[in-house]
Amino acid sequence: MEPQPTPESKPLDFIRQIVADDLKNGKHRTIVTRFPPEPNGFLHIGHAKSICLNFGIAEETGGTCNLRFDDTNPSKEEVAYVQSIREDVSWLGFSWGERELYASDYFPQIYDFAVQLIKMGKAYVCCLSPEEMREYRGTLTEPGKDSPYRERSIEENLDLFQRMKNGEFPEGSHVLRLKIDMASPNVNMRDPVIYRILKAHHHRTGDQWVIYPMYDYTHCLSDMLEGITHSLCTLEFEDHRPLYDWVLDTLATPCHPRQIEFARLNLTYTVMSKRKLLKMVEGRYVDGWDDPRMLTISGLRRRGYTPAAIRNFCKSIGIGKSESRIDMAVLEGEIRNDLNIHAPRRMCVLDPVKVIIDNYPVGQEEMVTAQNHPQNPAMGERLLPFAREIYIERDDFLEDPPKRYHRLGPGREVRLRFAYIIRYVSHVKDATGRITEIHCTYDPETRGGSTPDGRKIKGTIHWVAAATAVPLPVRLYDRLFTAEDPEADKDINFLELINPNSKVVIEKAMAEPSLGEIEPGTRVQFERVGYFCADHVDSRPGAPVFNRIVGLKDSWEAAK
Repeated sequence: MEPQPTPESKPLDFIRQIVADDLKNGKHRTIVTRFPPEPNGFLHIGHAKSICLNFGIAEETGGTCNLRFDDTNPSKEEVAYVQSIREDVSWLGFSWGERELYASDYFPQIYDFAVQLIKMGKAYVCCLSPEEMREYRGTLTEPGKDSPYRERSIEENLDLFQRMKNGEFPEGSHVLRLKIDMASPNVNMRDPVIYRILKAHHHRTGDQWVIYPMYDYTHCLSDMLEGITHSLCTLEFEDHRPLYDWVLDTLATPCHPRQIEFARLNLTYTVMSKRKLLKMVEGRYVDGWDDPRMLTISGLRRRGYTPAAIRNFCKSIGIGKSESRIDMAVLEGEIRNDLNIHAPRRMCVLDPVKVIIDNYPVGQEEMVTAQNHPQNPAMGERLLPFAREIYIERDDFLEDPPKRYHRLGPGREVRLRFAYIIRYVSHVKDATGRITEIHCTYDPETRGGSTPDGRKIKGTIHWVAAATAVPLPVRLYDRLFTAEDPEADKDINFLELINPNSKVVIEKAMAEPSLGEIEPGTRVQFERVGYFCADHVDSRPGAPVFNRIVGLKDSWEAAK
């Protein structure tokens, strides 16, 4: 099945075009890709781009995509990371069926290939210390020097490698290196290490191995053993491709996948390095890998992002060869587009001030009808209690409003969403000058916000009835960093650029009654405020905690 553009679609990206050509000319009958995460951290939005690409191409062509864990470094890997990766890929909407694989599945074959390379005179055991190895390696402008152990006999190398496997040597004392070219302009080809001694417990193989293959060596052989047709990776691996090809060519393997590099995803106001994300987690700059401020997939899921929004985002930014930095507003725009269609509307007052409607009967309560979605009648309606005392947002009232201010103030009237039109009468302040009450009158002929006399009311505000309002904690999450590129200035620690207002907690927002019973994970629009999600970790039955997903507009862009 060859992917073809339709008249309405964009042309194929360069990778999909390569795949289409390979199918057309018969190079491959079936496409096999893989998503190969290292289980040493949680996946982030950059990984989502790779997930969508690898699984997407497999789906589009009727091929398959393996989920393969490149678990070659047990000192940094955990079962928890494996589980989180499974959950993230599945949540994004992709299935790998029975094709959950591990590089550790191939450790015996990978070891045998190393022995074969030694017998071919293409690998040797080196005893240089790490410091000496760096010295011998050379620089980008100067060639390296041959190791004094480079010309060991095949027999001696086989013996030493077997003894490494048997655990006879301490960590750091011996490595197995390929014999390629110490004068190569590509430093990756200067006799790279392919095995090191590491006496660490592996989450799958236990203590069976005390030597572990390096990533570059393992990756190409894992691809080969799985029959991968197209090995897709980001541009930082472009200089590693000659090594990928050298290993497979030297071993004359029956399958030789084609490695193709594409530009990684870089987003403004965040970092994409697993190492830096780990530093934020371990330093408690954030509340764990799934902190809703983190651009990890689990963090985005907890914040309230939808799989569809992330997939649409990955589709919209495309696949290319040029590095670029995507504005965070593009990602935020996708979640707004999705939730604008699917999220029901509710009313919640984040910074409440009480309004007393002086001419509304004391003790009376009535129910007004509210639409659950203004553009989707199929979502139905709900009833909201209305009474003499209500809460509105504090910034929906100004003592001295400017001309273009269309909310409540002296001499002003405003429409209460789904209820009545009210007119300002007076307000009360406490000893500090803070407004504690606003007094108004209402027009009983304007139920539902109508104006039978035809007068124009420019402002409409949201509200909740004071007696039935449910106090709820709300977390206002924002961009994690204050700088568009937190890594741009090498003289500044990126941690110093964390936005101090990236998390603001409102202990008691006042919400309409239905929000108190909402299920964890449910997404809604707080009318006039933004999109929110009931946190699936901290919410309890009858006691939801809401996370702001995104505002109704790009407040950062508006502030520029």
